[in-house]
Amino acid sequence: MKRKGQNFIEYAALIMIISVALVAMNVYIKRAMNARLAQVRAELNESIR
Repeated sequence: MKRKGQNFIEYAALIMIISVALVAMNVYIKRAMNARLAQVRAELNESIR
């Protein structure tokens, strides 16, 4: 019974660590996407002129 509780705690901790990592990565992914979109907009504006 004790081992079963330990397994649950380990899985819960693993899920929490993965969730925190995904949330932290989300910020950087949004920044990268916004930078890329700005670059594409600038290239399109230059090609129109």
